Amino acid sequence: MKKKYFLNANIIDPSNSLDEIGGLIIDENGKFEAVGKKVNKNNIPSREKYIDLKGKYIFPGLVDMRVFVGEPGYEYKENFRTLSNAALSGGVTSVVTMPNTNPIIDNVSMVDFLKRRGRDKSKINIFPTASLTKNLEGTNMTEFGLLQKKGIIGFTDGIKTIQNTRLMSKIMNSANDLNSLVIQHAEDFELAENGMMNDGIISTKLGLQGIPDVAEKIIIERDLSLLEEYKCRYHISQISSAKSIDLIKEKKEILKFSCGVSINNLSLNENDIGNFRTFLKLSPPLRTEKDRLALVEGLNKKTIDVIVSDHKPEDEEQKRLTFSKAATGSSSIETLLSLSLELFHNESVKLYTIIEALTSNPAKILKINKGNLNIGNNADFCIVDISKPWIVKKENLLSKSKNTSIENKKLQGKVTNTFVNGEELYKL
Repeated sequence: MKKKYFLNANIIDPSNSLDEIGGLIIDENGKFEAVGKKVNKNNIPSREKYIDLKGKYIFPGLVDMRVFVGEPGYEYKENFRTLSNAALSGGVTSVVTMPNTNPIIDNVSMVDFLKRRGRDKSKINIFPTASLTKNLEGTNMTEFGLLQKKGIIGFTDGIKTIQNTRLMSKIMNSANDLNSLVIQHAEDFELAENGMMNDGIISTKLGLQGIPDVAEKIIIERDLSLLEEYKCRYHISQISSAKSIDLIKEKKEILKFSCGVSINNLSLNENDIGNFRTFLKLSPPLRTEKDRLALVEGLNKKTIDVIVSDHKPEDEEQKRLTFSKAATGSSSIETLLSLSLELFHNESVKLYTIIEALTSNPAKILKINKGNLNIGNNADFCIVDISKPWIVKKENLLSKSKNTSIENKKLQGKVTNTFVNGEELYKL
């Protein structure tokens, strides 16, 4: 591999408190050799060719903490190859995969299979999670110690919540002993049962069973109470309401934990569902505009730590049903950054804060050496034209499933190039 030189870029790397105009040098081994304002035309060899980025932005490769991949069992929805292509087009170079496959990722042999398949077919960095409970049944814990030794990055039941308080206390106690990361999808089953969207005026108007925001808050309250006793690494996968923000803000003053938010909940509200738009049937559901604004403020105030895509590909047959029968989820990984940039363009959130929530913060929570431009690290990064306009068209998406929640939406900001280990794997 030849050395690569990039000049005249706006570089943002929150991990190194970097926000400046400069350049980037990638060495022969695909690692970062130099970054920042010291890299310019005057201090690189005159014989070397360089790429003038003319003010485009360089960000560390994005780290997406919540991604569903169909492999094994649901390859017709997504596989590692199509997930990689979709991720790279959105500047994502590292993903945390959920265990909700068939079979469930809950034992050592499945982890071995997953790692082999990911290594053979994936172009990006795969960090798998295993389930908190065997077969996602919410009754018996998985073997945290054994699974962790095999490379499991954290434990979650994905789209399910641990409802049993005694079991949750046992999980947190074990996680404390083993320094394991617990990732919780917060939703009380009894309150959310048969719910399809936010509980309120819109759900009543549409005649759909609602999911109250208190269903989320109750689980968070319970878990944070347990966290006071068992101080494990605890992360709330996604929050969706103003009530949750208020609670988390209060508890963060006395407890150490983290939380995420889906880009869908940051950018859309229940009114976008319109006349039964099933592609907007999500979990957690889209809530009110007041809730959305509270989430934006929570991101600004660092109450929320990370933004996730909640990429959950579903085949069209599962979405082209009545709202009550349609599958839940959205194909979101390749629009994650562009939709996040909308918050910058409308002056809701600073660009630095957005990139921090997409790179260094998730890496810190996961304790992985990704989401940065550290000298000597593998050169995973993306180049972005943050002013480039484009329209989301499902036929142009690289994900195997096309169930985007923002079909035909006009966006501003597009990834033009993505590199992994110094190799260009995506070019617009």
